[in-house]
Amino acid sequence: METKAMTLRLPADKAAELEAVARADSKSVSDTVREAIDLLIEDRRKDKAFRDRLRQMIEDDRAILDRLAG
Repeated sequence: METKAMTLRLPADKAAELEAVARADSKSVSDTVREAIDLLIEDRRKDKAFRDRLRQMIEDDRAILDRLAG
């Protein structure tokens, strides 16, 4: 699996809370963030309104690309 480095900027209090959660779970901060992202994506995939918004975005983008390809 290809990985991509990202920088996450958080307010100091949120960073401290995240670090505490990671330590309490005996995980790295990176693993904790990846787990949270996985859960968020899973949650969104189950959300019909979110999926509807994605479909609308795809339609809108397709129309723009079709116009540009003219």
